[in-house]
Amino acid sequence: MTKSQEWNLTSNFFALDTFIRVIPNFPKPGIMFRDITPLLHNPPALRTTNDRLAEIAESWNATLVAGIEARGFLFGLPVAERLSLPFVPVRKPGKLPAEHASVNYELEYGSDSVELHCDPPVAEHRVVIVDDLLATGGTAAATTRLIRNLGGFVVGCVFVIELLDLGGRDKLAELPVEALLEY
Repeated sequence: MTKSQEWNLTSNFFALDTFIRVIPNFPKPGIMFRDITPLLHNPPALRTTNDRLAEIAESWNATLVAGIEARGFLFGLPVAERLSLPFVPVRKPGKLPAEHASVNYELEYGSDSVELHCDPPVAEHRVVIVDDLLATGGTAAATTRLIRNLGGFVVGCVFVIELLDLGGRDKLAELPVEALLEY
């Protein structure tokens, strides 16, 4: 841990960005990858991050937390635990063994889908969607549609990081969207 990180953790000011590693040209040239591995490796920083995410979810009076595969599980489960709320995993295709619903969405070069078990139900719940990163917004928008199709009410989306240049927030325009870091 650097002196800067140590100071930030013990003071009233928490600089989350000191725990995000920037890797240039990954996964391809021109991309500045924001790696959360150092954050995951530091328990006090991770605890503070999850506390902040939970505060946001609580302010929206959520009754259920949905985490998007896979890193949304890392942050969504602690948020649910802190608020004593149920958690549902939003999965990639072919991962759910019981009856489930799915929504397809378009990518820049193709399509994908997200799936959610039908039981336990999300109907009538006030759902907060949690993920590590908001980029183009396609997966979060599809998750919103899926939850609504199953009778849930999405009250907001919370992310650790938002990549502003990719315009993902525009796909979630009718929802409250919060990110702890913006690049």
